[in-house]
Amino acid sequence: MKLRHLIYILTLLFTVPALAQQDAQYSMFMFNNLAINPGFAGSNDAICASIINRQQYMGFPGRPQTTVFNIDAPISKINSGIGLTINNDLIGWDKKMNILLHYAYRLNLGDGQLGLGLNFGLFNSSFNPKDPLTPDDITETEGDDPVLPVAEVNDMVPDFSFGAFYRLQNLYVGFSSTHLNQADLNYATSTSGESKLTRHYYLAAGYFYKLPNPLFEIRPNLMVKSDLATAQIDANVSLLYNKVVWAGVSYRAGDAIAAMAGVELKNGLKIGYSFDFVTNKIHSVSHEFLIGYCFDLSLDKAKGSYKSVRIL
Repeated sequence: MKLRHLIYILTLLFTVPALAQQDAQYSMFMFNNLAINPGFAGSNDAICASIINRQQYMGFPGRPQTTVFNIDAPISKINSGIGLTINNDLIGWDKKMNILLHYAYRLNLGDGQLGLGLNFGLFNSSFNPKDPLTPDDITETEGDDPVLPVAEVNDMVPDFSFGAFYRLQNLYVGFSSTHLNQADLNYATSTSGESKLTRHYYLAAGYFYKLPNPLFEIRPNLMVKSDLATAQIDANVSLLYNKVVWAGVSYRAGDAIAAMAGVELKNGLKIGYSFDFVTNKIHSVSHEFLIGYCFDLSLDKAKGSYKSVRIL
């Protein structure tokens, strides 16, 4: 089989909406709440920015490569938070970019704070074979299917999401739905090639438990994602030492086990790394990198004073 045919097949496996969820996945998902839940915006009471880069299925041509950038900040005078997410997802010859502006209204509820958020943005999807495909290529690879594009195609659509994020000092719970409008993507060569962004639902939760020895803290996190056709469960637990160094394990049901580690410095800088061993039939490894920073511009607070950077 030619290399470009292998790339083409891998691209189809990951991009056909009927077969799989469309949103990117992360092992360190607890640091990516803003991208999936606009209600998170401003919840750290500081200006926080982060980048996560995921290199998936190492050794395979056309493997998934994903980068997400998040930044958010509180607007205390109007009990609000704002944010920006830029997500770039490359799989084979398929490239997706999502740019989202977030707004959350924050209100006190019980002993915690609830953020109710909306976002609006643009979702761009393109398919660009490096070598133009011919009808013979398509027949050899997947059968004579007029829906499959043989040259570069591109479409951009509006995208909306909603989320609620509730946070206590040592607990958070979030529920959100992305791609609410389920916009149509016409990015094939005929009307039968139209697809749509599938609405996704997320339930995320985390808890921070201090052990009898005050130098140690356990932090379990859980995320359930579904598009009402399939569901995915991610769970991890990490141990934080002296509020600086942490390490843990993550499990994605039916897909991968990951080892994670990182540091959280007193100046607000956060660095993390995850090594995933894929447990499905692909039997490969993935790498994930995180860097984040939080800072407070308030003049009436001490330098470096912020609530937490644990859930950037």
